[in-house]
Amino acid sequence: MRSDDKLIKDCLSGNKQAQYELYQRFSGVLFGICLRYVRNRAEAEDLLQEAFIKIFSRLDSFGFKGSFEGWLKRLVVNLAINFRRDNLKLLFVSTRADLPEPENDEETDSAEMISLPQQKLLQMIQSLPDGYRLVFNLYVFENLSHQQIAGMLEISENTSKTQLMKARKKLKNMVEAELAQQHISVKS
Repeated sequence: MRSDDKLIKDCLSGNKQAQYELYQRFSGVLFGICLRYVRNRAEAEDLLQEAFIKIFSRLDSFGFKGSFEGWLKRLVVNLAINFRRDNLKLLFVSTRADLPEPENDEETDSAEMISLPQQKLLQMIQSLPDGYRLVFNLYVFENLSHQQIAGMLEISENTSKTQLMKARKKLKNMVEAELAQQHISVKS
């Protein structure tokens, strides 16, 4: 197997086999990112296809500095955000700056989350309203601050915090409902 540097150089020289190898090596992890940002598999497949078009057209800008996989992931995240940017202002559901902020941004219900299958959690994240899902993904999975999210999405920090709080509340309710359903199913 070629190193990332060798693979990139071969792709840049037009080697079709290297391009296929690059796709095979990274499509799985990038598809997982796509799935987190969109509502369904078909949209994720479209986004992944767009991502690889952009990857191959911008490969010469990588510069061999830092992690290639990190560069790919950032490109996909940015593409996912731009995928929705035209309608961005419509995504943020009734954000009021006077809503109480969560007491602890790091608070999660990880014990409950762990007891659910990963696929079920992904479906729950995908079912979040678009604004909630964007902020949740950027904060939780991309480890961005509310200030960074606000700048990237052209919203206020309070809107970012509110969207995260609402996303967590909605996810918690979905998890609790799912766990209650599992409990009922086990008793039956």
